Amino acid sequence: MRDVAFALAAGSVTFLLTVIWGQPLITLLKRWGIGKKIRVEGPQSHMIKMGTPTMGGLMIIIPELAVTALLNAVNLINGNFVGRSILLPLAVLVVFTALGAVDDWAGIRGVRRGEGLRGRQLIVWQTGLALLAAFGLYYVLGLNQVYLPGAGFWELDAWIYIPVATFIIVGMSNAVNITDGLDGLAGMIAATAFAAYGVIAYLQGQVYLVRFCFTLVGALFAFLWYNAHPAQLFMGGSASYSLGATLGVVALMTGQWVLLPLIAIIPVSVVMSVILQVAYFKITRRLTGEGKRLFKMAPLHHHFELLGWSETQVVQRFWLVGLLSAMVGVALALL
Repeated sequence: MRDVAFALAAGSVTFLLTVIWGQPLITLLKRWGIGKKIRVEGPQSHMIKMGTPTMGGLMIIIPELAVTALLNAVNLINGNFVGRSILLPLAVLVVFTALGAVDDWAGIRGVRRGEGLRGRQLIVWQTGLALLAAFGLYYVLGLNQVYLPGAGFWELDAWIYIPVATFIIVGMSNAVNITDGLDGLAGMIAATAFAAYGVIAYLQGQVYLVRFCFTLVGALFAFLWYNAHPAQLFMGGSASYSLGATLGVVALMTGQWVLLPLIAIIPVSVVMSVILQVAYFKITRRLTGEGKRLFKMAPLHHHFELLGWSETQVVQRFWLVGLLSAMVGVALALL
C-alpha cells in the first residue's frame, strides 16, 4: 500500500506543478499566436473555438518529465536500473509529443493550415517510431506476453509480437487524436485509462510503472483544469498522439493489451465510427452511384452532437461509459 500512496502523492504533486505551469503557457501561446484552426466541415457550433491556444502536450509533458526524473534519479545515479523500464514509455511520450507538435505547427503556420501534416507522412513516422518501441519492448525489456482472461499469460514469438505491438501503438495514437474533438473528452478518457492500467500494474508489482501512470493522471487532471468547457487550451496533436501511443506501450508492458479495446472503449469506438463511415460511403456509392452515411457525422461524438446532445452531455456520458468499461477491464485482469 505504501507504493500506491507514493504513486498517488506523485500524481498530486504533478497536478500542482502542471496547474501552476499552465497559465503562463497559455499566455505564451496566445502571445505567439498558436491558436487552433477549426475545420469548416465540422459542426458549425465549434467555429467559436477558432483561435483557442493549442499544443497542450507541452503543459503535460514538462511536469511529467520533471517528476518522473526526480522519482528515478536516485536509482539511476546509484546504478540501480530497476526502474529502467520507465525510460521506454517516457521516450515514447517525448518523441510522439515532438511529432504531434510538428503536426500542430504545420496546421497553424504551415502550407496546410487547419490540417497539419499529410496523413501518409504521419503514418510513416508513427509506424517507424512504434516499430522502434516494439523492438525495445521485445529485445530490451524482454516483454513478449499476452494475458487472456481465464487462461493466463501466453508467450509470443517476435514475428507475431512486434507487428502486433506496432499496430497497437500506432492505432491508439490515432484513436486518441480522433477522440480529441470536444472540450475535456480525450483528457478524461485518457486519464481513466491510465488510472486503470496503473491499478493493473500495481497488481503485477510493477511499482515504477504505477508511478508513471499516476503522475501522468495528475498531469492530465491539471490539463483538464484548463480544457474543461469552455476550453482555454486544446490538446492538439502534441498531446493526443503521445498519450495514445504511451497508453499502448503501457498496456503492452502489463501484458494486458487484449483488454485495451475495453479499457479504452471510447477511442476505439470513435476510430471505428470513422472507418465504418468511410467504408459505408464508398460501398454505397459503388453500388448505387450515391454515397450514403451510417452516422450524421463522424467521428462518433459529432454524430451525437447533431442528434441534439450538448457538448457537455456528450463528454460526460462518454466518460461514464469509459469509466465503467475501465472498471470491467480491471475486473477481467484479475481473472
